[in-house]
Amino acid sequence: MGEYELFTLVVAIAIVMIVGRVAATRLAVPEAIVLVILGVLASLIPQVPNIDLPPDLVLFLFLPPLIYNAAFFSAPRETRENAVPITALAVGATAVTIIGVGAVTRLVLPEAGWAGALAFAAAVAPTDAVAATSVLTRLGAPTRVVTILEGESLINDGVALTAFGLAVEAMAHPFTFGYAVTRLAEVVLGGVGYGLVVALVIGRVRRYVRDPSVQILITLITPFVAYVPAEELHVSGVLATVVTGIYLGTRTEGMLQAASRVSGVMFWRTLIFLLESALFVLLGLELRSVVGHLSHGYSVAWLAGAAAAVVAAVVVIRLAWELVVSPLIGSIPGRHSGYVRGPWRQRLVIGWGGMRGAISLAIALTLPLTAAGRPFTERPALVFLAAVVVIVTLVGQGLTLGPLLGVLGLAQGDEQRRREAVARQRVTEAGLARLDELAENGDVDEDTANVYRQLFELRLERVRAALGDDDGTVPHTSDLRHELVRAQRAKLDELYRNRKISDEIRRSIALTLDLQDGPRGHLPHA
Repeated sequence: MGEYELFTLVVAIAIVMIVGRVAATRLAVPEAIVLVILGVLASLIPQVPNIDLPPDLVLFLFLPPLIYNAAFFSAPRETRENAVPITALAVGATAVTIIGVGAVTRLVLPEAGWAGALAFAAAVAPTDAVAATSVLTRLGAPTRVVTILEGESLINDGVALTAFGLAVEAMAHPFTFGYAVTRLAEVVLGGVGYGLVVALVIGRVRRYVRDPSVQILITLITPFVAYVPAEELHVSGVLATVVTGIYLGTRTEGMLQAASRVSGVMFWRTLIFLLESALFVLLGLELRSVVGHLSHGYSVAWLAGAAAAVVAAVVVIRLAWELVVSPLIGSIPGRHSGYVRGPWRQRLVIGWGGMRGAISLAIALTLPLTAAGRPFTERPALVFLAAVVVIVTLVGQGLTLGPLLGVLGLAQGDEQRRREAVARQRVTEAGLARLDELAENGDVDEDTANVYRQLFELRLERVRAALGDDDGTVPHTSDLRHELVRAQRAKLDELYRNRKISDEIRRSIALTLDLQDGPRGHLPHA
């Protein structure tokens, strides 16, 4: 790919990302769905070059930060409470999917062999919770459903990649069941152990770092330090990254200091948005290349039938697991039983929310070119089937997940927002009460206390407005604050135009005014 083609590709991806973000917001649908569709449409433009996405680019550049971010910000208490259903899905359902989809693939494409079929099944087995959780969160689905989907997606990548690696090894040279078990233990235990070592070292280093820029840089390189060396050591880089993220995310030494936390969170939000958006756009652009690599030996009818069989196996196996197997697991005595035997409506949503993402296609693209010393001619067909599974589940299930929540009566968006507002109110009232105590004890002078008291009272007024408990004074307070900040901005611009201050000073004061003004019409962060 030449420099001009690369430049054209980057510009096309950027335009698709911008248009996709706007369209997804307007249509109230997951960005991933819009980005994939736009990517497919963009691939039809003759000027857009063919995309042959290097698998290592995804596995070594995109995957580590995405996994680390999800692990770092996972909810420890909710994850522990739902550990059994998460583990059952991430391990049990993923294993059953690999076996079931592998059997179907072996049936429709016998030339691939059992090892090739299982490698393909391992590629399409892991779920991508990005699109599903965006719908569920926006509509206010039960927190338990979101927690299970996020927790499952965090673990099943490691399970699927481990199975994929073993299957690829078997494609090169068959091995015994005993060797497979031993190798599995090495990969899992080695990945977990290395992840703990990285977490302990990074956690100790962060204790002595106070510079916000260096803190953010450390958070950026941490997932790569966990993932890349683990893969080079032939252990699970995914499990190493997950362990590192969870360990640091649940301990104070792993968190950014308060001074750099805001900028750190914004940095990671922007980074994850760019990575996820680019992946889904590249997935759509890749489809033309995937179709172009198909052998002429496959008819359209065969491709359609094979795709339908594989997609049906992927969807049906997961639904059957949630609706049939999960209640059976819940019959095991123990404190976890109530969590597994959740309402059937929630289990149906969890089963239907098992969409596949760009990671599945990236794994499929790493299928070897040769098998047992001969060309692996079935590879293009398997990559095509993986792309179809991703697009059909992402678009089909993603667009119907919202209506399904409505039909089942699980959409509780207003209730979710009210719970958040109540929590903000209680947190702010606690801060105000502590301020009054300090003022009464003489630990804070009255002028300082009044400044902070006004800040807390303003937050309370805005929260009460969200709860519908205001007395009509909040809009006036908000407009007044905005008007005062606007007057200060006008004076600041005047000083800069008259060369009284430098641009550096203007930007510094403008940032302070931005923080004072804040978003209008939204709840402030407590």
